[in-house]
Formats: sequence, structure tokens, C-alpha cells
Amino acid sequence: MPVSSAGGRRRGRGGQINYWPGFVDALSTLLLAIIFLISVFTVGQFFLSRELSGRDTVLDRLNRQIAELTDLLSLERSNRRTIEETVTSLQTTLQANEAERARLQSLLDSGGAAQAEAQQLNSQLETERQATGRALSQVEILNQQIAAMRRQLAALEEALAASENRDRESQARIADLGSRLNVALAQRVQELARYRSDFFGRLRQILGNRPDVRIVGDRFVFQSEVLFPAGQATLRPEASGEIDRIASALVELERQVPPDIPWVIRVDGHTDQRPISNAQFPSNWALSAARAIAVVQALVARGVQPQHLLAAGFGEYQPLDNGTTEEAYARNRRIELKLTER
Repeated sequence: MPVSSAGGRRRGRGGQINYWPGFVDALSTLLLAIIFLISVFTVGQFFLSRELSGRDTVLDRLNRQIAELTDLLSLERSNRRTIEETVTSLQTTLQANEAERARLQSLLDSGGAAQAEAQQLNSQLETERQATGRALSQVEILNQQIAAMRRQLAALEEALAASENRDRESQARIADLGSRLNVALAQRVQELARYRSDFFGRLRQILGNRPDVRIVGDRFVFQSEVLFPAGQATLRPEASGEIDRIASALVELERQVPPDIPWVIRVDGHTDQRPISNAQFPSNWALSAARAIAVVQALVARGVQPQHLLAAGFGEYQPLDNGTTEEAYARNRRIELKLTER
């Protein structure tokens, strides 16, 4: 695109072509894409961790229930074996009593003493039969309890299988969400990069090749003296033309960019490292923030939507030149415009 090509190079002294601004534009766009991808990956990891944490909680609870039911089943099996051994013993005793009863029945005719002994044995035999019946009833109850435990174990296994299926479905949905977010991210980054290139090309056209307006990376840099008197945050009257041209470009940008793309023009105020302290500005930070706000208010007054503007004050903490000469101080006293995401 012609405008993009104009934004990617600039003729320097001697007619040489400087490709550095375009290279920095590409690097900044790539950096934004990487940051957004990392954010998407972090969101995906967060939802995946929450899904896995919920599954682990359900699995732990099911495992505890299975362990408790297994212990109870072992105890009931032990009791059943004890009762079965008791029943076997009682059956053996019953058989012995039956044999003894038959022997005594044969002796009934021989005397009353034998008959009394037989009656006593019959009474004992009846008692043993009743005890055996009770033991068999307990065995039946235990069998029913074991069957109920087996049904509970089967239900728990089905619940565990369903939980694992839901976990696999959640992982598939998270992977699909990450893929869609990556595609949307790439599209938004490309669209914003295109509008940034168009906007910068438009600003270059309306501002021209002025020595007091420079391009540093992905930002337009205005020397503070172009817009403000020294040590003040009130715009110069002669700065009105510059503000008008910038506002015109921003209004045109608002009409071009779709509403679903979140973007702002960040207005950054910077000062040099020499301290300032008065009733109006107690620090360089206050002065830089006041100048950024003044530019934002001037743009809003010329029709730029407030939701597309951001004022930031950096004080003396982001210098372009670390020198202590007047030229270095002048370079550091600046207003920067940057098109970025919200």
C-alpha cells in the first residue's frame, strides 16, 4: 500500500533511505501480537486449571466413598464367614442331637428315665433349631446388604466414568476456544496495524517534514515548545493549527475503524530531568500529566471522542537523550502520540 511504504522509510541527509522507522513499526506490531497471544494462553490455562481442579475434587470424593464402602464390605464379609461357621457348627450339633434323639427314642420303652432324658434333648434340639433359624436370617440380611453395596459401587463407577467424559469434553472445548481466540487475535492485530499505518501516513502528510516533529518508533513526537510555553501547561495560541490538523486526522480515523476494535490515542507528556516545584506544579510528573491532559481536552473540544483518548504523564523518567546539554533537555521535553489497543 503506498501509504504504508511511505511510513516505512524516510530520506535522511545525502538522499539515503532510512528503513529504521518501518522496521520498528513491524517489531512493535509483532510485540503486541505476542503479548496478546500470551494473554490468551494465560486465560486458557486459567479455565483449564479450574476444570481440572473441579475434576480432581470429584475424583477424590468418589475415591473416599469407594474406600469406605470397600472397608464396610470387608467387615460384612468377615461377619458373614463367622455366621456361616456358626451355622455349620450348629448344623453339626443338630445332626448329633438328631442321632442322639434316635438312640433315645429306641430306649423310651425301656424306662421313664430314658423318656425324660429324651424330652430334655428334644427341648435342647428345638432351642438349637431356633438359634439356627436366627443365624440363617442374619445371613440373609447380610447377603442383602452386600448386594446393596455392590449396586452402590456400580453407581460410583458410572459417576466416575461420566466425570472423566466431561473432563475430556472440557479439554476439547478449551482447545477449540484457544484456537478461535488465536485466529481472532491475529485478525485484530492485522486490522489495527493497517489502521495505524494509515493514520501515521495521514499525519505525515498534514504535518509535513518539520524539524520539531519527529517519528520515534511507533510514535509521533512533538517538542513541548511547539505546543506550550516553558514550565506551563497552557497551549500556545499558535499551536491551534497543529491541534486542528491532529484532531481532523483522528476524526477521520474514528470513521474508518470498526466499533468492535478497541483502540485509543495515548498522549504522553515528558519533561527533562531538571526539577520543577511551584504552587501549580509540585513536580515534573505533575507538569507532564497536565500537558497531556491539556492536549486531550483540546482534541475533545475539536470533536474527537473521549473514549478514544488517554492522557499519561511520565515526568523525566523516560528520556530520549541521557545527556545534560540544552539540546538533550530540548529532546526530552516532548508530547508523544501513539495509536494502541485499549
